[in-house]
Amino acid sequence: MDDITLLRKLSDCPGASGFEDRVLDIAREYLGGLARFEQDSMRNLYIYPNYNKGSRPQVLLDAHSDEVGFMVQAVKPDGTLRFIPIGGWNEKSLPSSKVAVYTDKGYITGVIAAQPPHLMTAEQKNAPVSYSTLFIDIGASSAEEAADFGVKIGAPVVPATRFEYDEAHGIMHGKAFDDRMGVAALLKTIKLLEKEKLDVDVIAVISSQEEVGERGITAAMHRIKADAAICFEGCPADDTSAPAYMIQDKLHGGVMLRYMDATVICTPGFNSFANKIAEKCGIKIQMAVRSGGGNNGAYIVSANGGTPVIVAGIPVRYIHTFNCIAAKDDFDSTVALGVELCKNLDGETIKNF
Repeated sequence: MDDITLLRKLSDCPGASGFEDRVLDIAREYLGGLARFEQDSMRNLYIYPNYNKGSRPQVLLDAHSDEVGFMVQAVKPDGTLRFIPIGGWNEKSLPSSKVAVYTDKGYITGVIAAQPPHLMTAEQKNAPVSYSTLFIDIGASSAEEAADFGVKIGAPVVPATRFEYDEAHGIMHGKAFDDRMGVAALLKTIKLLEKEKLDVDVIAVISSQEEVGERGITAAMHRIKADAAICFEGCPADDTSAPAYMIQDKLHGGVMLRYMDATVICTPGFNSFANKIAEKCGIKIQMAVRSGGGNNGAYIVSANGGTPVIVAGIPVRYIHTFNCIAAKDDFDSTVALGVELCKNLDGETIKNF
């Protein structure tokens, strides 16, 4: 499976927090025969490559499988659906967006309704957007008809956006790049390491429910006793929103290594080591200091008495929306850094972090 096919499959498949099964199926398919898999009740997928020896320091690779989405809360008498968010959204971006709603027979199409301007009063035009006034229309005209469509309370809902690749410019469009880009980078890193000489064992977790409070990785760290960890993330690109001197995560800028955000200060010694490896190997990187945001690194760094951690981020414009943009060369840089770090890590180096 080539990179674009992998990225397309991961982006297109539905996987709101708590409903990540299809993502894990793709991971098993991609690494079939190369690793042993285990799964827990939270849909964390643990990956143990066959090239591990069992007696070396363990480096954890992490990426989360879930995407921001919605859940059906109620069916209204007119057949439209009340819904609530799963993860963080900008409500103003939602009206008129096409969605996929889960049923037992498969996902069906709906739209987050937007009133035509012809039918809106001046007061409605100026009113703020809120979930209390938004609804999903699947084309039903009554609650009974909505039931016939197969929609039930508790059904997950995700954007109905399809992956596109502009090969001439190396630009990818799609949904769920946070964090399916990271999942793809993790999977390819594991595959490429099969032919490398390593002084560490590599384990991985594709963790669940990051978008609702890093719940999956919190559970996983009771099971994993890693000596160091790399979090692969799809991180918010700021090159279309920040002044030039504040841009720290731009398309074609390479891997974003994060010093800190609202939840974690990444291990300084590990960050310094990653910088040196990137410079030595000619891998493009960019450093970021964030006052907001968060990621699984916050829970890994404090687990098991402390675990050195870095975040290797792929710049993604417009994360947590229906249409994301990312650059293939940034994905490639992230994979290259993951591979080189694992090749250059050993027990003594990790102890000095």
